[in-house]
Amino acid sequence: MTPRPIGYYVHHHGAGHLSRARVIREATSLPVTLLGSRIDAEGIVLADDRLGDGFDGRDQAANRPNTLHYAPLDHEGIRSRVARITQWIEQARPLLMIVDVSIEVAMLARLASVPVLYVRLNGKRSDPAHLEAFRSAQALIAPFAQAMEDPATPDWVRAKTFYAPGLSPARAAPGVPRETVLVIMGEGGTSLTAAAIADAARACSDHTWRVVGNLSAPSDCPGNLVFPGWSDTMADEVAKASVVVGAAGDGVVGLVMAADRPFVCIPETRPFGEQNATASGLQRMGAAIVRPAWPDAHEWPAALSAARALDPAGRRALRDPQAAARLARWLEAQAATWVARELAA
Repeated sequence: MTPRPIGYYVHHHGAGHLSRARVIREATSLPVTLLGSRIDAEGIVLADDRLGDGFDGRDQAANRPNTLHYAPLDHEGIRSRVARITQWIEQARPLLMIVDVSIEVAMLARLASVPVLYVRLNGKRSDPAHLEAFRSAQALIAPFAQAMEDPATPDWVRAKTFYAPGLSPARAAPGVPRETVLVIMGEGGTSLTAAAIADAARACSDHTWRVVGNLSAPSDCPGNLVFPGWSDTMADEVAKASVVVGAAGDGVVGLVMAADRPFVCIPETRPFGEQNATASGLQRMGAAIVRPAWPDAHEWPAALSAARALDPAGRRALRDPQAAARLARWLEAQAATWVARELAA
């Protein structure tokens, strides 16, 4: 008999959700089906649910229930994706549904009688919608170390959480890297400008500055600064850097911790204070130099030196090389529980 699959909903905002899904899928022996709007041929492709070209998590609805975050009215993409998800659930009869992340998809799966494992990101997520999604899930998955937990997180949420710090692809470091500063521009959006990076590169002319992401070079780009564009091998880029500069998104932080690289962290503004909470945890653990905004040009030599001077033990404590394997065994135990219940019924 063909085993029933695990469903994995992949949110489209940022690159970290899909990267994490791939790591988990590769680690487990269970069949995993991805569902999302930016997964191409890797699974079930869903219609776009955005109101425009961008996504800011706001639906412009005046009468949205408190237990939902994003539920725009009269949206063809929403109707299509809800129908496609429930159609797949009816046909595939998944044992479990991992939701990374969406309050609405978590509630939809629960309404469709599927046990949910909800991926919980950092930040102050004490609003009614998050708490009810946490409450309705069988268990929660945190892709960060327990030491990074926001102090305001309720005890019952912590008790329900499986912590798995290290669900990012890792590459072996190629010896001692050259004096290269890698600036990562994540896919979740940024307030950073190419001109500000150029000023920093001029102030640190003894370093090569490399900017990976969707940002174009300025007209007056210094010779030690390159803009190669987006990279599909971001883990390799991080492994080759002597210092990494980036925001506090889960994907970027995971890559930096996996590669054990000195880190200058500049959190972006995100809903529920996610990046600020992560940056605070990094600073508390001594795992990164944290700046609330992009430093002035003259501050960069000291910032790079301070990042290199940090004790590596701080960042190494936030990475578990066995996290994917531990999570896979836990998932398999969760699935086995539901198979046993089915057989006993």
